[in-house]
Amino acid sequence: MSEQIDIAIIGTGPAGVSAAVTAAARNKSIMLFGTEEMSAKAAKAHSINNYPGFYGKSGADLCGAFKAHLDSMGIQINEEHISNVYSMGKYFSLIAGQKQYDAKTVIIATGVNFGKPYPGEEEYLGKGVSYCATCDGMLYRGAPTAVIAETPAEEKETAFLAGICSKVYYVPLYKEVPEFSENKDKIEIINSRPLKITCTQQEERLVLENGFVDISCVFILRDAVSPAVLLPGIKMNGTSIEVDRAMRTNIAGCFAAGDITGAPYQYAKAVGEGNVAALSAVDYLSHLQ
Repeated sequence: MSEQIDIAIIGTGPAGVSAAVTAAARNKSIMLFGTEEMSAKAAKAHSINNYPGFYGKSGADLCGAFKAHLDSMGIQINEEHISNVYSMGKYFSLIAGQKQYDAKTVIIATGVNFGKPYPGEEEYLGKGVSYCATCDGMLYRGAPTAVIAETPAEEKETAFLAGICSKVYYVPLYKEVPEFSENKDKIEIINSRPLKITCTQQEERLVLENGFVDISCVFILRDAVSPAVLLPGIKMNGTSIEVDRAMRTNIAGCFAAGDITGAPYQYAKAVGEGNVAALSAVDYLSHLQ
């Protein structure tokens, strides 16, 4: 088992940043998973009028202030994508590609940008549907696959797949023109909206708005996945994680904060919940044997 950190925090929006700052100030070892952009949702805000001290500032200004705060405390951001979290009893294992990180506690602050699943997605998860190319790509060596990508960041994983698969159909859901410098001869870009995933004993089919492709697996690469998929067994209330006032979930040692816990979707609420979640995690650690 790898060395355990005290608190793993998933998400670099207001809740995740608040949790990281609070935990680090209490001398806990932490690992913050997210992006240098901090929060795509916050960064796009034109004007913030409900966060004390930031009236009229843009979301980009807020994200810049968050990043500066983290830098001042020496808190680094790990940009590896966490695809799964498993409760191992007294600790948690976090899976990022082919890497594994172990933490005594986890704070989920991923926001609510995981989107509605495609018809067939949950039904065939693990049986022709995957959320991690580097985790499962080798299972489809020499076979045709597809990638549904929400951001240009997924182009790197797609190039990896093209190096081992016979063909990769790339379906970008963003406006920028995809650019591939590696294995591009085996990548076919399809500009069409995905509709559903069907499967028979012989083949899997990704149905698109203007046609379909027959494949062995479709990799759906999102910034975040549903908490129920991320951490099996976590109790949900609709699309939100159910928590108490201490931001505790139904799984001991796991806490949640921010938009993922439900409305209201406000910066001030997210920051406050991140603070509470970190303090609750610190208290939980003090009672571990």
